[in-house]
Amino acid sequence: MSAMGIGGTLGVVSAIALGAAALPLATGVMGVLLGGGYLLSPTWKLEVVVDDDALAVRSPKGEKFRVPWLEVKRVVASPSTKTCFVDVKDPARNFLVPGYGAPAPYDIVDKEALYAEILAHVAKDKIEEVESIEAAKKAAAATPDAKTDAKTDAKA
Repeated sequence: MSAMGIGGTLGVVSAIALGAAALPLATGVMGVLLGGGYLLSPTWKLEVVVDDDALAVRSPKGEKFRVPWLEVKRVVASPSTKTCFVDVKDPARNFLVPGYGAPAPYDIVDKEALYAEILAHVAKDKIEEVESIEAAKKAAAATPDAKTDAKTDAKA
């Protein structure tokens, strides 16, 4: 349940059942105000812009970050869920398009079109198709790193 829902419920219950006791009423009002502030936050006003040169994330105050297509190291893409992860080897600029069923703290309007645009702008040899991003993460965690293998081979 959201902060607004909990706050509103506490406010109504306190006004009716408790004769408008000050503490429950105040906490109910605070919940509604905090929930409203959260929904009005500029975080919800981000937009993703794709052009021939780059993918950019913008807010009303300006560009948050930009990923030129030439800097993309790889794209891990799941055609079945329309989820893709744009990897530029910089955690601050890596980008996830959460498709259907993909866990993410945000959603993207018209994510299928964004998924298609990203795949159209990235070189085919940099695209790695997987069944799901989660399965690819688990497989990568279970598989030893190629660098570790090379070090082991060099010691032998």
